[in-house]
Amino acid sequence: MNVSKIWNILFLEERSSIGLSFFRIFVALTTGLHVIPSFFHLDDNYLSSAFKILNGNFFTPQVLELVQKSPDWLVVIFVWAFVLTWFCFLIGLFSQVSCILMTLCCYYFYALNDFHIGTLSWDILLVTLFLMCLTSYHGDYFSVDALRRGDSQAYRCPRPFFIQRLLQLQIVSTFFYTGLYKVTAEGNWIHDNPIYYLMNYPPVGVTKNFLLKEWMGVHPAFCYGIGIFIITMEFALPFLLFYPKTRRSAILMGFFFHIVLLLTLDVPAIFFFLFPAQLLLFIHPGKIVDWIEAKRRLNARSPRYQVIYDGHCHFCQNSIGQLKVMDVFTRCDYVDYQTTDRLEQLHSALTKQAAASQLQLITPDGKMYGGFFAFRQMGWLMPMLYFLLPFMYLPTADWIGPAVYRSIAQNRYLLHLNRVCKDNHCFRP
Repeated sequence: MNVSKIWNILFLEERSSIGLSFFRIFVALTTGLHVIPSFFHLDDNYLSSAFKILNGNFFTPQVLELVQKSPDWLVVIFVWAFVLTWFCFLIGLFSQVSCILMTLCCYYFYALNDFHIGTLSWDILLVTLFLMCLTSYHGDYFSVDALRRGDSQAYRCPRPFFIQRLLQLQIVSTFFYTGLYKVTAEGNWIHDNPIYYLMNYPPVGVTKNFLLKEWMGVHPAFCYGIGIFIITMEFALPFLLFYPKTRRSAILMGFFFHIVLLLTLDVPAIFFFLFPAQLLLFIHPGKIVDWIEAKRRLNARSPRYQVIYDGHCHFCQNSIGQLKVMDVFTRCDYVDYQTTDRLEQLHSALTKQAAASQLQLITPDGKMYGGFFAFRQMGWLMPMLYFLLPFMYLPTADWIGPAVYRSIAQNRYLLHLNRVCKDNHCFRP
């Protein structure tokens, strides 16, 4: 195998970007949990009244001098700019542009005051954000951009794998570097026993009170063995993750490692959201697509949900197009009540009047749901709607949801650019 072929396999090969789309959500959550809490006390953290430490190793003196001239009103503008672009990046609206603007805001606050967010974890996150800025592929799926495009096959669209590979290299480099640091830095883990020290003399805000803490505090040999195991794992994971036969075990090992960290130490959000999700980037996207296609074939042979909608309404047509994008496992068939003559065959209680009043969903076991309750049932069928399910089952949802849905349904002919439908003249109940 020549060098050019190896280079093509490592970086230039095209694969589905569905893993990167999923990873975008966790990058956004990690960034928000790092930055947004620092906005709760602007006067102490960023305004002219704040105590500030500047990072001269990361920024040039000219940049630091320019940022420090920011008046308080400009800081507030950057706060709202961050919140807006962060939310757009989270939901995948103009995914690349929102990522770039959000990252610029992150650099601004980092230059404004290093005291609150300047950590090694934050520097790692900034590298991740920079890589995400280089592409729009993370908006291919699990995003509003995917709904706007209306491409139900977007999850399988081949994209250059270059960014995913760089993100893989980033996390394995992090594992290798932390292992190297433990055997070369002052307080060497080979000669010393830092875990035993943490069990007996923990610095404030570092360790948690977990089940075995007191027991480990009187068993130094066990603590030393745990330390050697951690070093060995950090050196081994970069190789195990890239080797196909050990990849699955390495991903599980990485998850276990981060769970133990979360249970025993007070660690940043990056250990909870970013690193575990980054490990999943080692799963070959082709296997994810094959799994989805297998589910689609299985559902094609199984009883399906029937979604009955108004095909004369452009707003309804657009909504059905978006549902088809979210219906990645093809659990539903979509029936235009305006053109079908089999409504009574689908359900004995289904009439044109019922179909005209609101969206109807008929389950394979013969139950019929209308309006908000139909949409809530579809939330269980479509992964892109999972995050809405907790809100749709709130105690007040059963009366607020139908009221909001009814208002939209009664005015649905006004929700598209068709002047003929002005004042709902198109609506025929």
